[in-house]
Amino acid sequence: MAAYSDLNRLFIGKQWRDGSTGEKYNVTNPFNQETIAEITMADKGDVDEAYQTTKALQEEWAKTLPQEKRAILEKAAQIMEHRREELVRWLAMESGSSRLKANVEVDFSINILKEAATFPFRMNGSIVPSIVPGKENRIYRKPVGVVGVISPWNFPLYLSMRSIGPALGSGNSVVVKPPRSTPVTGGILIAKIFEEAGLPAGLLNVIIGKDEEVGDPMVTHPIPGIISFTGSTKVGRIIGAKAGEKLKRVALELGGNNVFIVLDDADLDRAVKAAAFGKFMHQGQICMSINRMIVDRNVYEPFLEKLKERVSTLKAGDPLEEGTNIGPLIRPSEVERIQNMIQESKRQGARTILEGETRGALMEPVILADVRNEMPIAKNEVFGPVAAVLPVDGEEEAVRVANDTSFGLSGSVHAGTIERGVRVAHLIETGMIHVNDQPVNDEPVIAFGGEKDSGLGRFGGEWALDEFTTVKWISVQEKERAYPFFED
Repeated sequence: MAAYSDLNRLFIGKQWRDGSTGEKYNVTNPFNQETIAEITMADKGDVDEAYQTTKALQEEWAKTLPQEKRAILEKAAQIMEHRREELVRWLAMESGSSRLKANVEVDFSINILKEAATFPFRMNGSIVPSIVPGKENRIYRKPVGVVGVISPWNFPLYLSMRSIGPALGSGNSVVVKPPRSTPVTGGILIAKIFEEAGLPAGLLNVIIGKDEEVGDPMVTHPIPGIISFTGSTKVGRIIGAKAGEKLKRVALELGGNNVFIVLDDADLDRAVKAAAFGKFMHQGQICMSINRMIVDRNVYEPFLEKLKERVSTLKAGDPLEEGTNIGPLIRPSEVERIQNMIQESKRQGARTILEGETRGALMEPVILADVRNEMPIAKNEVFGPVAAVLPVDGEEEAVRVANDTSFGLSGSVHAGTIERGVRVAHLIETGMIHVNDQPVNDEPVIAFGGEKDSGLGRFGGEWALDEFTTVKWISVQEKERAYPFFED
């Protein structure tokens, strides 16, 4: 199977072509800064053409027999498996993903496609009893119509596919805008995969451009019925407000300040393994990554010692090399941002347990102890390879410190018994939390989403089906009805 070629072009309307601005954007490998793609960016007119095309084709797609839609989605999943190495290579080159992380991302993408392939046969309706004599109430599930997807750079393949697959599976058409830093894995490769799988041309369009040029039109255009966005809370608020003005639905998966709680009876060796993975997988650039490790003071110092020992074995370097655990951050400016937070937190009393070197966008792991919630490294979503460890005195303080944030995406609790862990988990204000595990979990059939400033709506399984569909009530009056205006 030959590798895909011509990955510098967008899919707009029914064809591969350049964007209309004429302005080039060089996509660079974050590890060595080499140019790996050159994109001619789109403009507002391209957004309009994309939405107009998808709207014109969506109704016919919705009427397509469910087994035909299912076959296309299943074939797309098969193609991804066959092209796994190609996808892994692009994820490493474009987003700095280690081979481990890239393979996990491909697995996630395949699994959500397999789940979406069941949607055409799950567009179920129902008949509901009526309080009116002789009436039958029929409830139908229908596609929203056109879905606008705006995806991030950290898990570009999966976080685009997480919306695209379910949206297509439930009979919608899609326009996706991946970020400029990861346009190939976030959109172009996905369009190539669906083209190869036999998706009718034009049902999936790919727009890449400057946010100020195409960002607002993606959200405010009159055609899309729902905007699915994954990214920062700051941008999510703007998208939510603009969509609200147009009375559009939104699915928002936003930032996190995820906790990893270690209670005094936890298995420390098990907890440390989970902590190292949940913090340093993909350099901490995951919305579910651990942001604060909250550890009971009775096991605090042993936990720090074991964590340092474990993290010291992680290898930082070229993400394409076997055995690399820590690849580069998405751009060198991220290193500077994180280092500023580290230095300010140190000035406020944080203690350095481990601090590696930085080279360009590559940043080796850092562990800071004696952190408090008000320090920058704990207050902000770090999105980098820094473990902030906060000591607490007992379970009650652990819960209070954990909930002292405006975010509520994911988290985890390590306890000596499942019952204690679940009891504490119920007290944490978050959409997802895991007992004796770490917070980087996502399954295609489970509700994924956050509370508070971490977003609105849920992805995955039946919840994704709800997000990308609407319901219609049709009643049938079988017998003549008596109306109070008329007395026969």
